[in-house]
Amino acid sequence: METIQNVYFIGIGGIGMSALARYFKNAGKSVAGYDKTPTTLTQKLQTEDILIHFDDNIESIPESFTKQNTLVVFTPSIPLSHTELIYFRENGYIMKKRAEVLGIVTKETYCLAVAGSHGKTTTTSILAHILFQSGVDVTAFVGGVIENYGTNLIGNGTKVTVVEADEFDRSFLHLSPNMACITSMDADHLDIYGDRSSVEAAYHEFAAKIRDREYLFISQGLSLVGATIGVDDDADIKVFNIRINNGEYLFDVKTPDEILSNLSFGLPGQHNLRNAAMALGMARKFGVSVDKIREGLASFKGVQRRFSYHIKTDGLVYIDDYAHHPAEIDAVFRALQELYPSKKVLAIFQPHLFSRTRDFADDFAKSLSLFDTVFLLDIYPARELPIEGITSSWLLSKIENPNKKLVSKDDLISEIIESDPEIILTIGPGSIGELVPVIKKALSDRLE
Repeated sequence: METIQNVYFIGIGGIGMSALARYFKNAGKSVAGYDKTPTTLTQKLQTEDILIHFDDNIESIPESFTKQNTLVVFTPSIPLSHTELIYFRENGYIMKKRAEVLGIVTKETYCLAVAGSHGKTTTTSILAHILFQSGVDVTAFVGGVIENYGTNLIGNGTKVTVVEADEFDRSFLHLSPNMACITSMDADHLDIYGDRSSVEAAYHEFAAKIRDREYLFISQGLSLVGATIGVDDDADIKVFNIRINNGEYLFDVKTPDEILSNLSFGLPGQHNLRNAAMALGMARKFGVSVDKIREGLASFKGVQRRFSYHIKTDGLVYIDDYAHHPAEIDAVFRALQELYPSKKVLAIFQPHLFSRTRDFADDFAKSLSLFDTVFLLDIYPARELPIEGITSSWLLSKIENPNKKLVSKDDLISEIIESDPEIILTIGPGSIGELVPVIKKALSDRLE
């Protein structure tokens, strides 16, 4: 890494890629890259003096980025036909997948890794915040923008790293963690794994990297050996005595060694209490004091696009969430039921990936049917080409709730206004996130 002067990213706008880009920029490297479309995140990177272009054209690569001094980082989602990818390969550049680079960066540090099909971004963020606020010499690579910091890269430490361990393309197997947790092992990315058993086998391989299972933390009920985490369960680390005070949770945690009383945490949903307990267990095992953990949990403000409030009035609530798997949508629904049991909810969902929509269609339909009204946007394809017969109209036909509609982006605002809901929820990791400011403005203008 010391001989590298420049780092070039193909797919720099991805949440994981952008964190690495910031890391190398902070390390004094020249950073540039390509992405398919401009986003709020790419705009932010450009304000940080990172060069980004949006045309797949080798003429846009800076001339100073030669094969002798440049590392090229790419994601598995980039198609093999990508012009710049072909150029770098044919001209002998050093090329690494994002996961490989993350493995190299963290290898010489004490690495705490957070894995799981759901909950890993929030858990990583909580853990990173606790360690950073406690004065640990840490750098944290997070798969979301943490509200406390406005970025997905925390700290500039050289001794400790916190890493969100991504299971896509088996990326997390490139890591060498000293401590880890696994929040969940639900089937996902079946375009990569094929079936649930292959997904679970990859998680077992990841877990095997932690030889001392006292340093592996797992959600209660997973088929793994480690310190178990649960909410009102018979777990090694158990959240209990849960109360709600002024919109925040108050709760106690029992560990094998102690009881931590009257902890405060602001994120809604009991799935987030489990995430908080997971981060608490890891931080305590690392050696952070109870007082520092208490402070960190109380001051954590959340992650953008994870149950993020954009409007919160007596008459109208607008929440945006990244949920893209049926289990995540169920968790959001349960949180809404806990907070607003008598309110009617309009859920606006943009399915992500044709393959995921196909693989979990019945479960998506069951989850979405729970809401009072459902709007579906067209499927966001991301890295995929269309699959015949797999459309939002097809998914809509499976939803049993009669209050359902396929809506275009152009008509979305008018349809929202006409429905006149008490609570609006936008869900999905695709381009729906770019619509949030537009929806918020339209609703805010109507409130005035």
